[in-house]
Amino acid sequence: METTTARMETPRAAGAAGVLFALLLAASIVLIRYALPSDAAHAPVDPDRRWAVSTALEIVPFAGIFFLWFMGALRSHTGDAEDRFVATVFLGSGFVFTATLFVAAAAAGTVLQESATSSGFGRSFAYTVLTTYGMRMAAVFVFATSTIGRQLGVFPRPLVLLGLAAGLLLLLAGSSLPWSELLFPIWALAISGYILRVSRG
Repeated sequence: METTTARMETPRAAGAAGVLFALLLAASIVLIRYALPSDAAHAPVDPDRRWAVSTALEIVPFAGIFFLWFMGALRSHTGDAEDRFVATVFLGSGFVFTATLFVAAAAAGTVLQESATSSGFGRSFAYTVLTTYGMRMAAVFVFATSTIGRQLGVFPRPLVLLGLAAGLLLLLAGSSLPWSELLFPIWALAISGYILRVSRG
């Protein structure tokens, strides 16, 4: 009975963690984009916007924690039915994404220590890590999750197609389309909202 109850509560945990991750990641991306526009790489940080960088740096660790919780709850829900190959890609891409997210946040934080004559290195490095590497790992994670959802029949076809489309955009155009990194938290919010709605039913 306890095992059954735990299995019933797992989707709710995944959904709640996914919603919190999506909101926190989206907020941190917006704050970083607001304070450190990528088209002004060598401009010093506006003193009136330094608070946005500081706030984003406080948010990112919690976004990473909730993302790991989201991953763990999803994997626990699939149980013995998971495909080992896809599960390995799922875990690997998720861990690498979390690492790149933290590295990008640390690089963005260096701009707070820069003088009025900014070199732009910290800003450029942060955007490169996040958009070129982090979002491509996010794309792989989206593909793996959508594949698991399709194989187990737990995601409806429109949600699987949404994941494939979001994954392709993040993989092929993530570094060239400004604000495209918001696709990942939007997808996570859609997945989490569906999981919560189904678990209530």
